Amino acid sequence: MFYQTNAKIKKKFYTNGIFMDLNEIRQERNRWFSWKNILPIYEKVQKTKQIDIKNVYIENGDWFKVGNKSDFSDQELEEILSCAKKLIPWRKGPFDVCDIKIDSEWQSNIKYNIIKNHLNIENKLVADVGCNNGYYMFRMLENKPKKIVGFDPSPLFKLQFDFVNHFAKSDIIYELLGVEHIEYYEHKFDFIVMMGVLYHRTDPISTLKSLARAINPNGEILIDTFMIDGEDDMVLTPKDRYSKIPNVYFIPTVNALKNWLVRAGFSDFEIIDIKKTGFDEQRATQWSFEQSLEDYLDATNPDKTVEGYPAPKRVYLKATKK
Repeated sequence: MFYQTNAKIKKKFYTNGIFMDLNEIRQERNRWFSWKNILPIYEKVQKTKQIDIKNVYIENGDWFKVGNKSDFSDQELEEILSCAKKLIPWRKGPFDVCDIKIDSEWQSNIKYNIIKNHLNIENKLVADVGCNNGYYMFRMLENKPKKIVGFDPSPLFKLQFDFVNHFAKSDIIYELLGVEHIEYYEHKFDFIVMMGVLYHRTDPISTLKSLARAINPNGEILIDTFMIDGEDDMVLTPKDRYSKIPNVYFIPTVNALKNWLVRAGFSDFEIIDIKKTGFDEQRATQWSFEQSLEDYLDATNPDKTVEGYPAPKRVYLKATKK
């Protein structure tokens, strides 16, 4: 077996008229680590995980720092660096692993600093949907949640998480499951974070309904998603790509987003922030891709994408399940 989940498994779950065997899905996705493009990375991470951690060292700041360089031999540090490079591209971060600065494409600390004072999660069951490599989950540890579960069906992101968590030794649970599975999970949640996922869904209202079914009464969600300006209940539907992203389907005004949430069973909306994505937040680095936000915008007018749509702007919103 390539990966053992920490979650307790039940046989099947029956929700909303559908049977969902999470154990079967986990076993199938566990085999993803044997894909020919993933297996060498998996083996590299497993080798690095053999390095003994004598002292768990964490600094929970903008750069999530784990590991103290002085605790490791030169050979071990070379192995750690080699593994970090094997895991490129790093989209979310930044991370500092044993003084190795992993400067990710997204400076996710900017987004986290927007939401951190709105995370009412102490001693609560928390889910991060679309958790990527776990940057936000690691940062949320400072709020002392009862439990954090990440959902993301990407073997590369999971391996990046495993690499960092080998040094952090957290009890975060990472599931290779998607938002479509969360309502069938072994338990419900008190607080769900979903950052940068909704516009990738072909049916955003159904996605929000899934979150509602996965939350305990009076539970909260905190999401961020692309938006367009305007007071009308309107939605932009890109013809093919948006900012060179192929799987962006619906970009609402704030009022349209609220309408989606009402239909899904949420109320008590709090607009935390509305922010245009800047070059300080998303940019190409040696740890990511050769292209980034600067290449996705019109070279003569940065207020437009290369396709001619309004440049990326995000709304950060919090809501409560009715």
